[in-house]
Amino acid sequence: MTLYQWAEDLAQWIKPENIKTNESLKTYTMTKLGGNADVFVMPATEQEAVAVVKYAHTHDIPLLMLGNGSNMVVRDGGVRGIVLHFAKLDEIRIEGDTVYAGSGALIIDVSKRAAAESLTGFEFACGIPGSIGGAMAMNAGAYGGEIKDVIVQCAVLTDEGECLVLSKDELDLSYRKSIISKNGYYVLSATFQLAKGDQAAIDAKIADLTFQRESKQPLEYPSAGSVFKRPPGYFAGKLIQDSELQGKGVGGAEVSEKHAGFIINKNNATAKDYIETIKMVQRVVKEKFGVELEKEVKIVGED
Repeated sequence: MTLYQWAEDLAQWIKPENIKTNESLKTYTMTKLGGNADVFVMPATEQEAVAVVKYAHTHDIPLLMLGNGSNMVVRDGGVRGIVLHFAKLDEIRIEGDTVYAGSGALIIDVSKRAAAESLTGFEFACGIPGSIGGAMAMNAGAYGGEIKDVIVQCAVLTDEGECLVLSKDELDLSYRKSIISKNGYYVLSATFQLAKGDQAAIDAKIADLTFQRESKQPLEYPSAGSVFKRPPGYFAGKLIQDSELQGKGVGGAEVSEKHAGFIINKNNATAKDYIETIKMVQRVVKEKFGVELEKEVKIVGED
């Protein structure tokens, strides 16, 4: 079967305008890097998502879930098989102090909607540039808060297309880990429990966190966000800074001078430049401090 046959078959369930072949993934990643996807599919409903996952499983076609592309680096050779993008599954619904969000909803938008309803508990996410699906998979967190602090349950698909609803305990959330990433599940939606709060206090906290983010992070350049996990007993950014790596890199990629934990696409970098810069940072920090930096970003695709 060819990729064009895949696209033709998928059109049984998905509108043709939501199926693309040889689609550049640069548009869909925060780094603005990467090659093409063989087939790129954007389901408009959960039922369509189920159909795509079942089709890929039945025909043994590689399937990659792409969220907002904030913590992913796509190699220059692109991605073989089908790339599944849930941007259209972006419903946000609030009932009392319970928040429902589709996989494709941006976590920043969920934080804003919650704040507008005077709900507290999601302020930490006001600057996280990812989707709910990605946030669930990696138990996203910032400024002292994490998804595990507010999650009630999460609806997922297995790689066979079976729908599961997982409770907080079943999600097995820990630092940048979950049963979702471990088992390769595809997130459909998540339900969060917040609490009524003081509007002035909520607005003040979001303003403070937004200021901290904008003043400390290199938002003017494409990047994958924080590249490395926090090593036990250390801070990745401090280790990189103390290794005198800021402003250094490979090709068009560079360790940010504003925040050492970020690697930026400063000058038309390739994915190879970005990945080699990651490896350079890991090597130098290991040599200087004996600390292994583990990637927080996911690297996918072919060279």
